[in-house]
Amino acid sequence: MVGGSEPAAAAHTDDPPERVSPTPGGPVGALDCGTNSTRLLVCDPDGITRVRLMRITRLGQGVDATGDLDQAAIERTVAVLEEYRKIMDDTGVQKARLVTTSAVRDARNGEAFLRAASEAVGFAAELISGEEEGRLAYAGATAGLGASTGDDMVVDIGGGSTEIVLQRDGIVEAYSMNIGCVRLTERFLAHDPANDSELAAMHSFITESLQQAVVALPVLANLRRPTRLLGLAGSVTTVAALALGLETYDRDAVHHSILTKEAVAQWSARLAREPAAERATRGVIAPGRVDVIVGGASVLDDLMHFFDLDACVVSETDILDGIALSLLA
Repeated sequence: MVGGSEPAAAAHTDDPPERVSPTPGGPVGALDCGTNSTRLLVCDPDGITRVRLMRITRLGQGVDATGDLDQAAIERTVAVLEEYRKIMDDTGVQKARLVTTSAVRDARNGEAFLRAASEAVGFAAELISGEEEGRLAYAGATAGLGASTGDDMVVDIGGGSTEIVLQRDGIVEAYSMNIGCVRLTERFLAHDPANDSELAAMHSFITESLQQAVVALPVLANLRRPTRLLGLAGSVTTVAALALGLETYDRDAVHHSILTKEAVAQWSARLAREPAAERATRGVIAPGRVDVIVGGASVLDDLMHFFDLDACVVSETDILDGIALSLLA
């Protein structure tokens, strides 16, 4: 956005308290080891959230360039998993599931991390496919939402990959693209702030990836309108918090807020022009996201323009909640 006026704000809808379907038994624990963050969700048997935590661990640091998980990244992620194990013990978790995604899929030494992660939590860590990642994200994102009149599209923008999920007539299809916010930053954005040629190369790569997604999932070529877009993960929720004008991050305010295509475009451009030091002064951007938010916001911006989608429902429930649902079912 050119000039000094603020980008457009997001709207917000009223929602009931967050809840997933109940099940008999004790609390369950869901753990998600992503490329940029490691998260824990503990739900009571009645489906009410007891604990929700996120730590920026940057497990996928350097994987795109080297093909290996960095030892320091493994160690800091395992340390967080050990912390989460104690929390699960303290809350009486009876059943748990830990999934790993893009960074571990891509790394030659992914098996070493899986062994270390399994030892830290006391049960087997899972490496899931991009398609399974998308389906779990869809289950979490749509929990508690009513049916839409058109297609449901979910975009889950992670650190190493972005999953597109489409639901039509009860059939859910997913496709994973290697355009996560960490991967894009490490591959394209060498300067601070990025220069025009770097940004152009990144946007070209994102567009090519979206074109490949349409080839892989032909249903994307003819979306049933009105298509409901649901955006997940930290890049999307951060842009929503900025568009809402929040001084500090407010999960309840962000959840199910509505981002317009114009607001996303304006904030994507604005963040790209700012040096990291200026972005760091914005209270809603987590310290571990300051350097990668440009890549993540660009994915959402390009996707909304590519598919001609005017609005995005922002969801704070995502793959982590989908993992919990798989345990509560």
